[in-house]
Amino acid sequence: MYDRYPCPDCGETNGHEPQCKHSTASRADVEKAYIDIISRLMVSPAPGNELRDTADGEWSDLHDDAFAELLSAGLVEMDGDGVFELVPLDEAHDPVDPQYDPLATIFKHGSVPGAHDNAIFALVAWYEARGLSWHETKERVIDWLHDTGAWERGGFKEGSPEEVLAKKKHVYEGPGNGDGYGWKNKAKEAKRVIDRHIGTGSENARCANRTVRSD
Repeated sequence: MYDRYPCPDCGETNGHEPQCKHSTASRADVEKAYIDIISRLMVSPAPGNELRDTADGEWSDLHDDAFAELLSAGLVEMDGDGVFELVPLDEAHDPVDPQYDPLATIFKHGSVPGAHDNAIFALVAWYEARGLSWHETKERVIDWLHDTGAWERGGFKEGSPEEVLAKKKHVYEGPGNGDGYGWKNKAKEAKRVIDRHIGTGSENARCANRTVRSD
């Protein structure tokens, strides 16, 4: 799971961004929304109406968004009958990889022409902040370029992924070394471009969230 539960709107784990829709929610409120959902699903899989009924207190928009975040992060899944269950930790994301937006969209879908510079900057800064060596960071981002189809989409001036990463080593070694300086703004800019090309999230996650809201 998460080291700290992120706000499901702005992604912050300590407070909120100024325009966040949940800016009045405390850290305890955010954690409670996630824990209400996770603790119920730890007992057994459940349809959406049971999730809403078993929340400790009134189900809120914060619960809706926390649930959507868990779906997007691949920590909860829905079967063909509309029943939700927790994904076993050994099948969930590598905890080092981004699990919430704006980086989750970049990590899942890959970059597109016009977003490459910001997307790669954001991933390099993210991995650096999580303590990966330059070699590990480079290998993960190169794999991501291939696995998501980003490299095959084109739009790079460089002749190989290795050359792309060589030009981003300055990000890893930059003045914000150790805290991922600048990743969020770069990720937001990249996500805007990616959203225009391929949309946000998976259709399954959107349908699943609608199922909970409508039950």
